[in-house]
Amino acid sequence: MIEVNLLPGQKRKAPGAGFKLRLPDFGALLANVKDPWLIAAVLAWVIVGGGAAALFVVERAKLAVAESTLETVKAEKRRFDVVIAQKRQSERIRDSLLAEIGVIRSIDADRYIWPHILDQVTKALPPYTWLRAITQVGGVVAPPAAGQAGGPPPAVEDSLANAVRVSIDGRTVDFQAYTTFLRQLQASPWITDVTPNQSNTVIEADRPVTEFNVTMRYKVADSIYIRTVSLLQTVR
Repeated sequence: MIEVNLLPGQKRKAPGAGFKLRLPDFGALLANVKDPWLIAAVLAWVIVGGGAAALFVVERAKLAVAESTLETVKAEKRRFDVVIAQKRQSERIRDSLLAEIGVIRSIDADRYIWPHILDQVTKALPPYTWLRAITQVGGVVAPPAAGQAGGPPPAVEDSLANAVRVSIDGRTVDFQAYTTFLRQLQASPWITDVTPNQSNTVIEADRPVTEFNVTMRYKVADSIYIRTVSLLQTVR
């Protein structure tokens, strides 16, 4: 087939040399549509479809953020679960050690009550004064166990200080020695509540002497009065 170009200066493009995208003629389409309700329905469907697509995109974005946050929270929970388990294990070990220490203190606390009492009474005893009896008034009340209701248990030293009472019967040939004995007992860091109960004159070996009775209470001295020494033992 032979083609003749009758217009000089213009070149005819070969068929298929370019591609043109043409939008449909909406004006012509609308002109062909005569029903306004159909147009409204189409517009409504377009709006609903666009809104649904936009809502879907937004919800997908929120879901992605929520899933990322959930993974972060799960990782934090696993880490804190390990920390909480270690803390509870440490608390169980601490409670066990405190219970053992409490038992050791309750056993060990009353071992040196009477050595301290006898030592302080001996130091406070003036010349020309002798003792006839040293007896305990009442018993030692054990401290309550840890974990009981009513608040934390009192210290072992406090319970012993309020429990051990001692009565001393003695005689002296000098009444001033008796007052010196009371004063020195009151000055002891291991003794409190020194109370003179009675004193009267009796005859002993054809000589008048003053017989007295004193009650006092044991207390644990301040740490500045307590001295500990190491125990050395040779093992053969």
